[in-house]
Parts: sequence; structure tokens; C-alpha cells
Amino acid sequence: MMTNYVFGVDVGGTTVKMGLFDADGNVIDKWEIPTRTEDGGKKILPDIAESIQAKMEEKKIAAEEVAGVGVGVPGPVDGNGIVHKAVNLGWGQFDLKKELTGLLHGMRVEGGNDANVAALGEMWKGGGQGYQNLVAVTLGTGVGGGIIINGEIMTGSTGAGGEIGHIHVEDHETESCGCGNFGCLEEYASATGITRLANRALQASDRDSVLRNGEVSAKTVFDAVKAGDELAIEVARKFGEYLGKGLGVIAGIINPEIFVIGGGVSKAGEVLFDYIKPPFEKTVFQGCKDTVFALATLGNDAGIYGAAKMVLD
Repeated sequence: MMTNYVFGVDVGGTTVKMGLFDADGNVIDKWEIPTRTEDGGKKILPDIAESIQAKMEEKKIAAEEVAGVGVGVPGPVDGNGIVHKAVNLGWGQFDLKKELTGLLHGMRVEGGNDANVAALGEMWKGGGQGYQNLVAVTLGTGVGGGIIINGEIMTGSTGAGGEIGHIHVEDHETESCGCGNFGCLEEYASATGITRLANRALQASDRDSVLRNGEVSAKTVFDAVKAGDELAIEVARKFGEYLGKGLGVIAGIINPEIFVIGGGVSKAGEVLFDYIKPPFEKTVFQGCKDTVFALATLGNDAGIYGAAKMVLD
């Protein structure tokens, strides 16, 4: 019997996104279940297994027809499928592949870090199609990253590779990053970081700005940029300087063909590149100047696509 199907699972702090795909990567069905993080996250894997088995029954799919299940997890996962702690889920170190395979009666399981897995999804069916060497940058509440080299995820020794949000970019920061360090890229290029930069700019002067008239967020900052608001443009410049330089450092080490920018902040669109590219080009090593910039296209589905792709690879 042919293996015609594959499941992609993206475990988030509040919901688990799940997708059923055919072998060509077309999504047949997608759905979500709540992430039950109580009791150290003990219920998460049994819930996933139960949901997959229910879907197989509903679609009349036999186990032999399924190539396997790919899972993206918010934490470091090494090349052997060992999770090295997923704080938001209450998980410590354990063998994800072994445990979920057991719950699924021997079905093949592959695991990876969620940002890395999302990068694989963007390479396969999203903004990075046609490229084998890419860095995906997720600008959301934090700054996530995924590095793909020759079509493969770069996990690093304990699965913590690609944590680009924690590149040190500022020596004079007094507020600490969520990771405990000071001056991380995440503190300026995430949605929260852009808000911080905007609030600091508003406090530092009494200049007119539409940002004084309502909620300050990454979205309102870039809406104001598009409207020509000078203070907002200064904030965008600062954001672009930190991110452009940070990506310049990464380019010099990885030499990717393309940067794929996703996450909530990327909804601002191509205007982001007006602020990221000049500092990038100014600071990057000459041999990496031609790196392409593109927007991610899969949105919240990047994780389930990448998880499915892990199995098909």
C-alpha cells in the first residue's frame, strides 16, 4: 500500500495546530485542539495522538497509508528528536519521537523546534520556494529564526541553533530581554520591541506625532510610517538599523540565498525592507551583499507545512 498521507503538528502554548497532507504537500484538512499545559504538559502528546487517530477514522485512512507525523515544538529539539526543555509547555528533557511513536502504535514521528520547522515550511511551499539555503526570521512577540542549509534544518548540538533573536546588538540597554540578557535583537525588532522604541521616542521629545493619539503598537507605528509621520519614521529607522545589522552578521556566517521575513510585524509589508536593507547593505560582508529579501507567505500554517515536510524528507 502506498504512503499517501502525512500529518503536520505545530504545538503552541495555547493551541496545537494540525494538518493532514497528501504526499505532494497539498493540505487536505486542518484543525486545532487546545494545548493542555497542566501537570507538566503530560496530556499534550496523548491529546495529539487521539486527535490524529480520530482524523484517520473520519477519513478512513489506514496506518499503512501514513508516512508519519512531524511535530514542531516551542523549545530546543535536537536531531534525534530529543526535546531539551519547552518551558511554555512545562516539558523537561524527553524523547519526543519515542513517546509519540508509542502512543501512535509504531507510526513514524519526526520532531523539531517550531521556528526551524516553520522555516522549512516557507522553503517548501511559501516565500522561500526555489531556494535551498535560507534564513527565516519571525518578527512576532519575540524574534524567532530558522536556518536551512542545503534544504536541511540546522539544529545545532542541542537543537538551540538559529536563535537569532538573541544576537547581542546593544551595549547600553538597561531593560532585560525575556532570556535574561540585555540588548538582544528581540528587544528592538519584535512587535514588543518596536512598541518599546516608539514609547521611548515619544517620551524623549514633545514633537507632534499621530502615535500620541491612541494605542502604540508595531501596526500603528508602520501605519504612521506609511502616512509620513516623522517620529514614526525615526522609530522605523532605529528598528531597521538593529535588524539590518543583525541580519548582516548572520549573512556573513551562513551566506543564505534569501531572508524570508514572517510573523505579525511582516504584515506591514514591503515597507519593512526600506528600513532593513540600507543598514544591512552598509554593514554586511561584500560577498553576501546580494542576499534576497522576501515576505513569508504561509502565515500561521508555516509550522504544519514544515512539520509534514520533515517526514517526507
